[in-house]
Amino acid sequence: MTLGSSGSSVVVPRNFGLLEELEKGEKGIGDGTVSYGMDDGDDIYMRSWTGTIIGPYNTVHEGRIYQLKLFCDKDYPEKPPSVRFHSRINMTCVNHETGVVESKKFGLLANWQRRFTMEDILTQLKKEMAASHNRKLVQPPEGTHY
Repeated sequence: MTLGSSGSSVVVPRNFGLLEELEKGEKGIGDGTVSYGMDDGDDIYMRSWTGTIIGPYNTVHEGRIYQLKLFCDKDYPEKPPSVRFHSRINMTCVNHETGVVESKKFGLLANWQRRFTMEDILTQLKKEMAASHNRKLVQPPEGTHY
């Protein structure tokens, strides 16, 4: 995140940006079908996060609750976090054996910009679930995990 006007910009320190993301994630996002928070409140580096997506209407994902793990290494937000589904899911951008969201197959990660957030990742994954190439794919049994 950068602040400033008239050509000047200030780069917000990593942990300040993550604190802002934590506050927003804990309040709930939009319609409440996407949320995220820290795995370990004692982790001063704020690396390990859990995300939740409730599957979109009129898709095979409708009403399902998907858990994800996001890991923000020391170079976040310059580089994207690693993202992995904990809940089994069949999507074109997710490795079917590991649950890892593959950067090359998921545009937001492939074209990562510092201003993007974990909220952006989760909301885009939810949109991807509703995309024509994913909305009708046969899914693993509900409640199964990687």
